[in-house]
Amino acid sequence: MSEFRSAMDYQAAKQFILTKLRNELSVQLRYHGVRHTLDVLKMASEIAAQEGIKGHNLQLVKTAALYHDAGFVKNKHAGHELEGCLMVQAILPTFGYSPSDVETICGMIMATKIPQSPTNLLEEILCDADLDYLGRDDFFSIGNTLFEELQAYHLLQGEQAWNRLQVSFLSTHRFHTSTNIAIREPVKLRYLHDLKALIATYA
Repeated sequence: MSEFRSAMDYQAAKQFILTKLRNELSVQLRYHGVRHTLDVLKMASEIAAQEGIKGHNLQLVKTAALYHDAGFVKNKHAGHELEGCLMVQAILPTFGYSPSDVETICGMIMATKIPQSPTNLLEEILCDADLDYLGRDDFFSIGNTLFEELQAYHLLQGEQAWNRLQVSFLSTHRFHTSTNIAIREPVKLRYLHDLKALIATYA
């Protein structure tokens, strides 16, 4: 096992997927673009540090963050997690990732499927990193890119429908790690309160 671990080339795996995403993602993916992937990588690293994850497991979390939306190169929203997992299974062994590494990473990616379903701490970290913006200052600006994307793919029509969807989503979403429950949850609940007040004004 130590042979696999020393042979794992995280930097090469990172370079490969970022190049692929930059070259192959549709410009219509205003939210699910490279910027989101890099944001999730940053937040996964920060949450992992807060949760005491380091070494090999930290590399796995970071790899999962980089590949969690790779399935969007197929340019469809439904089933992108499975597409990403299939890509991980095909690509990561070439960068020295062991079968158990690949299984762990796929578990993290599949856990981000809405509704999120993490079963261990690593999966909880990626799930929280994926939706970290729900409890951040850039909630509305990032949310607006998702609104534009959903409209571009004809998955949503109009601002009122979007705000109703946000209330529904925020009402059922929960953070999983102690880090995000403490830091992000209170902010998220303020946004939910404000959005509920807004849709109460709709006819």
